[in-house]
Parts: sequence; structure tokens; C-alpha cells
Amino acid sequence: MKRLVSPLILISALSLTVFAQTQTKATDPPVRRTAEGDIDNTPDPVASLRDQIKAASTAAERNQLQLTLADLLAATGHKTEALAELQLVARSDSFDPIGFYNLGNAFARLGESEAAMAAYRTAIEQRKGRYSRAYNNLGVVLLRAGRWDEAYDAFVSALKLESFRYAEASYNLGRVYAARGQHDLAAREWRRALAVNPEHDAAAQALTHVSTEERIVVASRPAKAASPSTDVRVATKSPALASASASKPLELDQASFDLLQRARSASERGKMLEAIDNFHRVLNRQGGYFAPANLELSFALLTLKRNDEALANLIQVSQRDGARYPISYFHLARLYEMKGELKLAEAAFSQAVITYQPANAQFLLDLSRVREKLGDYKGALEAMEKFITFVQSQNQKPAWADDRLSELRTKAATQK
Repeated sequence: MKRLVSPLILISALSLTVFAQTQTKATDPPVRRTAEGDIDNTPDPVASLRDQIKAASTAAERNQLQLTLADLLAATGHKTEALAELQLVARSDSFDPIGFYNLGNAFARLGESEAAMAAYRTAIEQRKGRYSRAYNNLGVVLLRAGRWDEAYDAFVSALKLESFRYAEASYNLGRVYAARGQHDLAAREWRRALAVNPEHDAAAQALTHVSTEERIVVASRPAKAASPSTDVRVATKSPALASASASKPLELDQASFDLLQRARSASERGKMLEAIDNFHRVLNRQGGYFAPANLELSFALLTLKRNDEALANLIQVSQRDGARYPISYFHLARLYEMKGELKLAEAAFSQAVITYQPANAQFLLDLSRVREKLGDYKGALEAMEKFITFVQSQNQKPAWADDRLSELRTKAATQK
């Protein structure tokens, strides 16, 4: 909040008077009046809550009262004061998983994404990982921030704890899949949400927007095998070709389709070796390439740190079906960055930014970071400015953003 500076120069005596008045206000609340100008003798809810906070006998009780106070302050337009109360809860070392879960919700409502994530993670840690609702809400905040992989992990963790019978987590996992271009998996999750809760309107509505072209269908005849690509560089195709590729329906024979579903189920449950085996069996039947299998195989391989194998699969998907699966460019870029191949990483991150619309905050942030590593400070600044514009439109601007922007502007100003 900007501090208002008076243009007047106050003499010492007046300064002392103002200070004395301020001190008085701290102990004697000002007279409140009704709309008609009469003295309002009803108890001040803010003062009442502060008194209750002082008198609280347990940390959990104190946290709950401070959360209530923060909600009241936020509702009356005092966001800065509300955040100050929330930070008091965040800094407490009390064992209060429910309190920290509610703290995460409060931060999320005020657009403080990073603080919300931290609060949810504290709640999860205090419950030793067994807090499905906190995992779900953590995933929602991560999804809004464009951090799809972390959101995926959070939603799957929530589902595992509930034996995959958690409608809201299934719905949200479907949103992750849809964002990543995996529309058939998104439809599966939305159907699963409706199986658990037939009245989940959001899942039902989402299903109506998934076209048949975006799903994997069982072909009446064996699908024609595709020849695998051996090129290991980032390739792009024209917008027209990319659009045509993304609109084609995907077909599998029944046996391959069953193997794909088996691989997916194993991957969800953390049985990565079993998943990898079944993905390979699908690909063997498809001549080495079937985009969803190659993509999901790469994710399983990354989990086991088999990066070179993952890289080969991601290259194929990005070259052939990057328009359908922009997440392939993102993971390809991450691997190139890990290998120190920064120019290739920058090209892949750039392609991810171009391909995925509307903007993805995480893609822009990573592109800025890699450009800075390359010494392209102007390019890094451009990506950071786009990142800030986007997160501001989502009311999710992180606290460090302005400092980072200032730092890049200084570096860009010195670049010839």
C-alpha cells in the first residue's frame, strides 16, 4: 500500500499533538456514528475480535479468531490489515493443520498464491501427507499459476488418499489434462467425477465441450503404423499444418487401447516400471509413435530420472504434435536447460509460449530465466513484463515481481 506523504511541513508542536492523538486512538477507539449522525453504541466487531484473540487459551483458537478478523477486514476493504493478520498465523509454529488449511483458503481468496501454497503445504506436512482437501486446494492454486506438473501431483495425491473417489479432485485433474492438451484424459476424469457425484455440474458442463476429435477412439481396423523420427532438435511447423494436425482424431485398435489404459492406471498409482512397460507395448504396436503414449511415457521416464529416453520421446511429440500438446515443448526445454543446452532450451520455451494460448505464467517465467542465463537481458525483460501483465490480470502478482522487473531493467539498460 502506498504511503501518503503530506506536502505540508509540520512544526514540532503540531507533530507532538498528532503523535499524542495517535497514541490515544490506540487505547481509546474513536466515536462511531450511524448514518444519521447519532453516536453508535454497538460493540466494534474488530475491537471485540482483537480482545478475544488476546484472551484465546489455545493456538488453534487464536488462529481461528485471527482468520475471522482477517475475513472481516478484507470484507470491509482493509486488505493490507487483513494480510497482516494472516501473516501472524503463517508465522506461528503451532500444530494446527485445519488452521493452516483455512489460512491457505484465506490467502487464495486475496490472490496471494505463494502464501496460500505455503499454508497448504504446512497443513499437509502436519498431517503427515494425509490431507486430501489441502492437496486439492493446493492443486487449484498451482493450476491457476500455470504450474501444471505440480498441480497434477497434488490432485493425484488427493485422489490416492480417497481411493480415486473424490469428485472435486477428479474434476480439477481433468482441468490439468485439458490445459496440457490431453483431452481424452480430461474427459475420463470428468466422467469419474460424475460417477462419484452425479450432481457435479462443472464436470458435466466441461464434458459437453470435449469434441470427438479430441478423444482417442477405438478404430474398427488396425491403425496405420507411423515411422518414428530420429531428429533430436526442436522443430516447428507452420500454423496451418499444426492446426490440421491438432484437429485430427486419434485412433487405436482395441488391444492397443487397452494397453494404453493399463499404462495410465499404473502411472497414476505410482507403478512406473509397469506403466513404462505397457507404454512401450502400445508403441511397439504403433510403429514407435502414438503421441499420447510417447508423451505419457516421457513423464514416467522423467519420474525415474531416465532423462535421455524421455528426451527422445518429447522430441517426437513436439515435432509432430506440438500444437496439440504444448506441454511437450515445456518439458523438452526443461531437459535442454538441465543439459546446459541453453539455446535449445530458449527455443523450446519460446515455442511453448507461442503455442499455448492464453498465456501460461510458468512458461513466461522460465523463458525469462533462460534468456537471462544466455545474457539476453532485453529478451528476459520482455518475457518478465508479459509474465507480470498476465499475473496482474489474474490478481496473482507475486511479492517479488517488482524487484525482479527492476533488476532486469537495470541489466537490459546496460546491454548494447
